[in-house]
Amino acid sequence: MIRRTAFLAALLLACACAGRPALPTAEISDGKVRGRLTPSGDIAVFKGIPYAAPPVGDLRWRPPQPVEPWEGVFEADGFSDIAWQPGHEEGAFYQREFYFGDYPRMNEDCLYLNVWTPADAVGDAGRKLAVAVWIHGGAYINGYGHEVTMDGEEWARRDVILVTLNYRLGVAGFLPHPELSAESGDGRSGNYGTLDQIAALGWVRRNISAFGGDPDNITLMGQSAGASSVKNLIASPLSRDMIARAIIQSGGGMGRFITSDEDASALEALGREMMDAAGLTDLEKMRAAQPEQLLAAATGCYARGVNPMSFLSPHVDGYVLESDFTNAVLDGRIADIPYMIGSTADDIRPMDEPIDAFCMARDSLGSCPVYKYLFARPLPGDQAGAFHSSELWYMFHTLDRSPRPFTAGDYALSERMVEAWTDFAKYGDPNGAGDRKPWRPFTAGDHYVEVFDVD
Repeated sequence: MIRRTAFLAALLLACACAGRPALPTAEISDGKVRGRLTPSGDIAVFKGIPYAAPPVGDLRWRPPQPVEPWEGVFEADGFSDIAWQPGHEEGAFYQREFYFGDYPRMNEDCLYLNVWTPADAVGDAGRKLAVAVWIHGGAYINGYGHEVTMDGEEWARRDVILVTLNYRLGVAGFLPHPELSAESGDGRSGNYGTLDQIAALGWVRRNISAFGGDPDNITLMGQSAGASSVKNLIASPLSRDMIARAIIQSGGGMGRFITSDEDASALEALGREMMDAAGLTDLEKMRAAQPEQLLAAATGCYARGVNPMSFLSPHVDGYVLESDFTNAVLDGRIADIPYMIGSTADDIRPMDEPIDAFCMARDSLGSCPVYKYLFARPLPGDQAGAFHSSELWYMFHTLDRSPRPFTAGDYALSERMVEAWTDFAKYGDPNGAGDRKPWRPFTAGDHYVEVFDVD
């Protein structure tokens, strides 16, 4: 009777599963990963794939280390925990706009990425689809790769694989400290979060063909601190040769943007001062501290009149970053690739001048075009205008996740933007592959700006 019951249960399960599509499974360098299909059934999403070992314990404040390969199949069916961060004050504008609902759980074990791809491309290395790697913003202290605005379904439907990622933030990601520099063997510390981003880019290069992607056609893109990160990675000798195209959104152009400009020894002194004030006076205590203590140490800087963002951000170290961005551009030490760059009409600060300077420099020094845009749509529902980050709802086509009263014109604008962004990823030209080229490159003789607004 027991055997007959077990047989019937198995038969019923088989019947229930009959007709269901098989779950998408890819074989990557670390083992097999199994994703899920979106409700439409034509797009596969792999959530929370590890791209580096957990940076915990003795690996805190060290460069990212390789993943330990696994046996069996890794179920990539849920977004990972996010990096430790202070978050946004309840009721503040950006909290209401983007961080409503339950905040994701935080964990030092945060080095994971997500992949959206056409379901029929999984396992087909010959498809060689264009790939876009997105780096979130948040001033290097906040943010994560699956925020409410961010989704790759519409991108994958246009044959562009989207990858989003988490990286170490704040104290965990960018702490310069003399004891860490002495321990490292090369006299450097900080920039761990940037090294995480480079490790993720390397993962994509090694593994994206398993999802149908072309490792030689990677567009790196980001907004705000994510755009600053793009600027760092197109300049870094560790990563610039891995990037085929780049999109810089609301991250300025020439000049400094959310990066530290003091020399390494001054930054290390600030790092020591912060840790000493928190009672974390040596490496043993620093590595034994709970993440909450590290967040509190950074917050304590304000009471001493120091903004922790001034030193807990990327800085020139002679290895990850050889020079400031402006000199890297003028010396021809950035990737010679097509660029798309722009800002919003009501951004956190005026950006036209530094963006134009970058466009002019690329026109004279580079061999590839640079395309400039302006997102000018004042978002409906209040008087905030075309504020910093407002374009994200549109370029990821996630308007339906927002409580704002978007119109048919907004949805049409979103379609136009997704098309331009994905065409740029595929062809290095936001106009696509046809002969009609309404969006002209920005040149010394033609300061063309593509404006995105409702009709």
